[in-house]
Amino acid sequence: MTEKNDFLTLGIETSCDDTAVAVLRGGREITAEFLSSQIGDHARFGGVVPEFAARRHLENILPLVDAALRKTGITGRDLNLIAVTQGPGLMGSLLVGVETSLALSQAWDVPVIGVNHLEGHMFAPLLEFNLEPPFLSLIASGGHTEIVRADALGKYATLGATRDDAAGEAYDKAAKLMGLPYPGGPEIDRLAKDGDPYAFDFPVPLKNTPRVEFSFSGLKTALLWQVNKLKDGGELPINDLCASYQRAVTEALIAKVSLAVGQTGIKNVAASGGVAANSALRRALSESRWNTYLPSPSRCTDNAAMIALAGHCAWQRGIRNQSGLTPNPSLELP
Repeated sequence: MTEKNDFLTLGIETSCDDTAVAVLRGGREITAEFLSSQIGDHARFGGVVPEFAARRHLENILPLVDAALRKTGITGRDLNLIAVTQGPGLMGSLLVGVETSLALSQAWDVPVIGVNHLEGHMFAPLLEFNLEPPFLSLIASGGHTEIVRADALGKYATLGATRDDAAGEAYDKAAKLMGLPYPGGPEIDRLAKDGDPYAFDFPVPLKNTPRVEFSFSGLKTALLWQVNKLKDGGELPINDLCASYQRAVTEALIAKVSLAVGQTGIKNVAASGGVAANSALRRALSESRWNTYLPSPSRCTDNAAMIALAGHCAWQRGIRNQSGLTPNPSLELP
């Protein structure tokens, strides 16, 4: 991927509950990056409250933009591009990011481009690795679980997705069943380290089906039955439950990556999204026979640097038609 080293891109990410801003110089150098997490705000509700998240974005976004520009030592008019998450995501959250970007674009006379949030996740490994297409991308987060084939940057094919819950959602709901705090994924990962992954024989959903597809509803039901059965006997063996549940989720993801590799012949595999920070999944991917590209855990979760890079690359490809930029909660990959 060729790049102009002095090209400055402001990335803005507000798809869900994290307000993230970053300034990217060229295609690799992150000169400033700030994130305001709302985990503490939403933990008491056991999940993200959309209206509350949008209000927090309104409070956070301009101070973060100002901080990023100050750290880089530039003004808004020195920017070459603003890249903002257009969708998919929560409508209220997306609206704050898009409308703010359009206002800044007009005030500073800087072009703005909308970025698909999933494409942003696909670009996260490119911030750290020289990964060239074709490659397979496993996107596993709280709202998405799918495998995408990248034939070129900007040219993608979704090989398969989840029928019901996303992997991250399955972790959060499982944690709630076991009485664990939100967000559930990191907590299950932490507790699983001291548990036996084979203590409970949870089913691996769709493991042997011939299609690239996921489903986690049956696995959650199996956990519910097991928890209800164990409650009659006293204290839950929480570490073993977490380890066994995590093993089943990990095996389901790995099975479909393996199927996708076999169907396409592509052995370069990247992973991104919050679930890609899970230690069991990272270990399984690292021990596989494929060429795996795992970004740092901080790059797996929502961040603005990946949005900036995806926007910069789209601009290089000649994408310009953003005059009607509007938030789209159901935006699909190009």
